[in-house]
Amino acid sequence: MDTLENFRLHVFRAVAEQMSFRKAAEVLHLSQPAVSQQIRALEQQLATRLFDRAGAEGHGTQIALTQAGSLLLVYAYQSAETLEQAARALAALEQSVTGELKLGVSTTVAQYVLPRILGAFLRQYPHVRLSLISGNTESIAEAVAEQRVDLGIIEGPAMRRGLRTERLVADEIVLITGPQHSWHTPKNKDVTPADLLAVPLILRERGSGSRRVVERSLKAAGLPLRSLQVIMELDSTEAIISGVEAGLGVGFVSRSAVGKVLRLGTVRIVPVLGLKVLRDFSFLYLSGSERSALAVAFQSFARTAVTTPTL
Repeated sequence: MDTLENFRLHVFRAVAEQMSFRKAAEVLHLSQPAVSQQIRALEQQLATRLFDRAGAEGHGTQIALTQAGSLLLVYAYQSAETLEQAARALAALEQSVTGELKLGVSTTVAQYVLPRILGAFLRQYPHVRLSLISGNTESIAEAVAEQRVDLGIIEGPAMRRGLRTERLVADEIVLITGPQHSWHTPKNKDVTPADLLAVPLILRERGSGSRRVVERSLKAAGLPLRSLQVIMELDSTEAIISGVEAGLGVGFVSRSAVGKVLRLGTVRIVPVLGLKVLRDFSFLYLSGSERSALAVAFQSFARTAVTTPTL
């Protein structure tokens, strides 16, 4: 790793150690005028003389440190040592981000959130090997509990003891309609929770984190699941979107999943008065277990990536 030290201080230390501009230039593989220029620039920056040199720059004769130069040299050595320690620590960190990372990721996250994160992560840490399994939140929680994966990312509450969650990013689940539906036209009256009783509804399968979050929000709005016309349960967000586009019913999906179809105009988000379905995409791991340096590095990277517009 290249030195982190300020270049002028690096040159200053070389001249002080050699007590010669000419010898310092040889050690640094620079011309003697370049060395002299750096020292003059440092003296101008500090507004003090660092060397008594009386013609030494041109003739290569011995020089001496001034009192200010001697004082600066002490701090220059301290600074160089501190920066060398930092360089070693950074190199050790970089070397620790190697090996295989096994991820278990719930379906929506795997399809709509994770791809750009993984690409950027592998560009920064090319020595990492990633393996990934996807499924609903329940199956990912099971994989984490059984230690078949190092780290999970889920889209709903983990219904298991012994697991811990940490928030990755907030998400909103929205109601969408297809172009054939009467709610698709923005001029229609406001949709209320009670209006959901009269429409065919497409939901994710049981065990899905999205399903649990939607059920809880509907129940809080006075709509238990048994009161709704659930005509279909599907195992992916993409399947729900396709069903809505085909006019089979309305459905609840992650806002992060509908950007493309909104631009195409094949679905529309329909606000429901008084109903806000919010949840977190969260990391999931065993409570009390020590995560690997690789898992911790990925968590840190992913948190930064999801708040960055472009990587």
